[in-house]
Amino acid sequence: MVDMFEQHFEAEKLSGAPLATRMRPTSLNNFVGQEHIIGKGRVLRKAIESDRIPSMILWGPPGCGKTTLAYIISTITGAHFSPVSAVSATVADLRRAIQEAKERLQSRHQHTILFIDEIHRFNKTQQDAVLPFVEDGTIILIGATTENPSFEVTSPLLSRARVFEMKPLSGEEIRIILLRALRDRLLGMGDMNVVLDDEALDHLIGMSGNDARVALNTLEIATMGTNPDADGKRRVTLATIEDAMQHRVIHYDRAGEQHYDLTSALHKSLRGSDPDAALYWLVMMLEAGEDPLYIARRMVRFASEDVGMADPQALVVAMAAQQAVNFIGMPEGNLALAEAAVYLATAPKSNSLYEAYGKITEQIKQGSSDSVPKHLRNPVTPLMKDAGYGEGYKYAHDYPEHFVKQQNLPDALRGRRFYTPGEQGYEKHVGERLKKWWGDLAKPPRKPEDRGAPGA
Repeated sequence: MVDMFEQHFEAEKLSGAPLATRMRPTSLNNFVGQEHIIGKGRVLRKAIESDRIPSMILWGPPGCGKTTLAYIISTITGAHFSPVSAVSATVADLRRAIQEAKERLQSRHQHTILFIDEIHRFNKTQQDAVLPFVEDGTIILIGATTENPSFEVTSPLLSRARVFEMKPLSGEEIRIILLRALRDRLLGMGDMNVVLDDEALDHLIGMSGNDARVALNTLEIATMGTNPDADGKRRVTLATIEDAMQHRVIHYDRAGEQHYDLTSALHKSLRGSDPDAALYWLVMMLEAGEDPLYIARRMVRFASEDVGMADPQALVVAMAAQQAVNFIGMPEGNLALAEAAVYLATAPKSNSLYEAYGKITEQIKQGSSDSVPKHLRNPVTPLMKDAGYGEGYKYAHDYPEHFVKQQNLPDALRGRRFYTPGEQGYEKHVGERLKKWWGDLAKPPRKPEDRGAPGA
């Protein structure tokens, strides 16, 4: 008996659906990509072919085949396919699907795959609604998400489902999919006599953002917008593809994982003194629509955390970039951010301030609340003067080179050194100055575990 979904799916393919929908493969042999999870001999493929699939979360970027793989699983296993979208589904919709799954299992002994697209959009209550039925086997859950399940899927649900990470399609895999669509006469564009220039094909692949859906739909738009020539051929050129595509697709969610991944890449490239990589991630973020002031704030933080006293001018440059973005706006402000990125990447680095702040914070958390030494207190009343406030204080400007050694920390911390200057840039001169004033500042090498977690 042919599965009802398969009948519907084939009918949909033949009813003028978008090319990306028509070209969805219906078997694992025709599926392109994801060899690391469904290649010959892989655990998931064996589970699918033996009809013993677990509940699972398919995690990957748009257009990598998550939904298609879920469809294929349902047709191979013979399970009923019940799709819902987390964008619009309610708890009532889930309960109805689960009740139907119960009845189907009891009356026909047919399992139900509950496919939840964009499962990361479900809140905790909605995810909890399916939890008991995943656990007792009423449904087999397949969730699809572009967001890291560790953050977006509840722990109880994650513990009952396998997470399979799907990779972005490679350029060569996108090429295979496009060429297949150009040749296929039944479902693709094989009967339209399309001639796609090599440079147009390469550009389409490069600009698709590793998204097969985008590539196929752009190809369809470009083809439909090209009239047949005298020979009856539709010659799709680079200019046509550029017109259809307009700009490269950048998948980016300012509140999601990619936001944090790109932020981390930018910060670490700056820290690694790599201006090319820093500029690349900066432009990627800006072109994807990131808030430029957010980027400016990250640069200001970086200037203090990772450059610090090695080049105090770094903070000035970062703040100037922030002010420039505020003053002239975007896109004119993008070069101010680019200038700041190059300056920060090429500046000498020091995290001495970051470490000193961390040491003092830890000292205070451990209960350090010693009072201010009396000689540092201002005797603003006769009573305070009689109590010894200000007594013995040495005014630095009265001494040679405007320096005099005296105790400035609380008694319990006398002689402690929290700030250890580095040997890079301006900070090297700061270290020499402090050594002259306070003596040998050399400290034993710091162990990695003493440094604390970096800011990004």
